Amino acid sequence: MTEKEKAAQGLLYDANYDEHLKKERLESIEKCFDYNHIRPSKKEERRALLHSLLGHVGEHVTIEQPFHCDYGYNIEVGDNFFMNYNGVILDCAKVTFGDNVFVAPNCGFYCAGHPLDVEQRNQGLEYAYPITIGNNVWIGANVAVLAGVTIGDDTVIGAGSVVNKDIPSGVIAAGNPCKVIRKITEEDKKKYWK
Repeated sequence: MTEKEKAAQGLLYDANYDEHLKKERLESIEKCFDYNHIRPSKKEERRALLHSLLGHVGEHVTIEQPFHCDYGYNIEVGDNFFMNYNGVILDCAKVTFGDNVFVAPNCGFYCAGHPLDVEQRNQGLEYAYPITIGNNVWIGANVAVLAGVTIGDDTVIGAGSVVNKDIPSGVIAAGNPCKVIRKITEEDKKKYWK
């Protein structure tokens, strides 16, 4: 079994010294460098590069610069996706964003984890668990979403949260660790209208 196949199955794999994975990461890092240096007004050029980097790109996708990822091909973004400045996706496993997802500045999505055992960690071993973000999700600034997490549809994650467990649909959740605060209600539709 290759190291890439081990990663896809959630097993410990050699992320640091496997030549194939190192080559794929370098290709992605080069594309991210190029993307981050395209003038913001060159929208078609930016879109074309995103299509060559990511596994799937929906309609009306904006990823502000700078943006960084490990492989790119494991990232799927739906329609009407917006990621603000300084987005980081460590996509050693699949990272899926639904439609109408808004990600504030300085957010990270981290599929990678490392063994607690120092010998395994020092061998360059890690594991990778997928992250899934549902439809109509808003993720506030400086949020970290950790390996294996699913965030349900119609949910808001408050700024500064560390999401280390699944969050259900239709709620506001925040904190470190991130916890459900309350359900989103009909009253929330009236909040900003006077």
